[in-house]
Amino acid sequence: MVRGFSLIDFRPILFIIGILLCTLSIGMFIPALVDMYYGQRDWLVFSAASAVSLFIGGALVMMNRTENLKITSRQAFILTTTSWLVLTAVSALPFAFSDLDMSYTDAFFEAMSGISTTGSTVIVGLDTAPPGILLWRALLQWLGGIGIIVMAIAVMPMLRVGGMQLFRMENSDKSDKAFPRATQIAIGIASLYLGFTIIWAFLLWWAGMPGFDSIAHAMTTIATGGFSTKDASVGHFDNAAVDVIITLGMATGALPFILYLQMLRGRTLALFMDGQVRWFVAIASSIILGLTIWHSQTNDVAFLNALRYTSFNIISVMTGTGYATTDYGLWGPFAVTVFFFVMFIGGCAGSTTCGVKIFRLQVLYEIAKVQLSHMLRPHGVFIAYYNRKPLSEDVTESVLSFFFLFVFCFVVLAAALGAMGLDFITAVSSAGTAIANVGPGLGPIVGPSGNFATLPDGAKWLMSIGMLIGRLEVFTVLVLLFPAFWRD
Repeated sequence: MVRGFSLIDFRPILFIIGILLCTLSIGMFIPALVDMYYGQRDWLVFSAASAVSLFIGGALVMMNRTENLKITSRQAFILTTTSWLVLTAVSALPFAFSDLDMSYTDAFFEAMSGISTTGSTVIVGLDTAPPGILLWRALLQWLGGIGIIVMAIAVMPMLRVGGMQLFRMENSDKSDKAFPRATQIAIGIASLYLGFTIIWAFLLWWAGMPGFDSIAHAMTTIATGGFSTKDASVGHFDNAAVDVIITLGMATGALPFILYLQMLRGRTLALFMDGQVRWFVAIASSIILGLTIWHSQTNDVAFLNALRYTSFNIISVMTGTGYATTDYGLWGPFAVTVFFFVMFIGGCAGSTTCGVKIFRLQVLYEIAKVQLSHMLRPHGVFIAYYNRKPLSEDVTESVLSFFFLFVFCFVVLAAALGAMGLDFITAVSSAGTAIANVGPGLGPIVGPSGNFATLPDGAKWLMSIGMLIGRLEVFTVLVLLFPAFWRD
């Protein structure tokens, strides 16, 4: 210990990061083989980046092997943030050295957007980009999607982050019976995740999307990531069947994967009995119906066309996927306002989505209901419930703290982007899309028909930090900034 600060054993942290880097190096071989097949020179870039990742990862594994791999909560906080940063830094190498001629700032932004499943991009000319690069973007989001599911189920409840301990309580008596060991849960989720990806790739190919595009879009749909192989996103294909399939895929990725497993294990109504799922469906359906009627009446659009475009883009923004089939920024001020606030909602805990998440809205609703009841009957005893179980005080405090820090980070990020010369709508929507991991912002520059290439480098670094904070549930990153965290 030095001056009140205790030494932390970094060996387990570095060991796990080494394993993750070795896994990442294997992933880089896939786009290398694709580029080699198509005769693209970038296969050399992926091969070199894979070798670098394997060398660093292997060295970390060999140098930090330990008999006891158990980690403390402090080590888990450090591991979560550090692993995301290291993997992003290495994942950026293929972008930086590819024929796209990207600066490392742009490469890091693209990699962070991919691995955090945000979907914001700085690449112009996706239609003619090398297939290896397009596949690498999809792979990053696919790996980031399954990574956040595992974190939400295994890591976040242990760290008591933003009310996530609620799911440790709620699922302990169910998931443990169905799957005696955590490894079985992880294997089950990975199998389900891969299965969904294969199903959606086949459906998109069946609907008329080319084979390569169907695979890439299936990966980023289930991961609710939003990276497309086209500059015009899904709108490039102008196919109603594709729109419906991807809409259903985004909704599938937004629901708790642990409930899918419980359904497969015999609890057939697990998904439909969950309050979080019912809230998600109710909120999404209400917004879609209301905006469809408004869009149809105000902009003189046929109802079915309005329903098609509204449902796709609302689900895309609400789940943080970020696909677009049209520039909804041109629908009118009301639509822009709706899309801005929808981007913060997110999906369910234990899914691939981001944002505030439905369960926190439920907890806030219960807290507000109890407070109003106290005002009407000051001497009454009222208890807040979630899924028919009483909410503990530490869960409510954690959720309220999350909301404060989430809004605080959003305001600071928006102000910082504004200080760099961005106009109000660009600064505010860029901050929102970064902290909520959505993808496109609003306005002509960063809206559905634009991208983030023209933003200054400082803004891209700030947005990358915002993506990290939003993806890791705010607390996980900010707690490392407190000196008390490093004390014994």
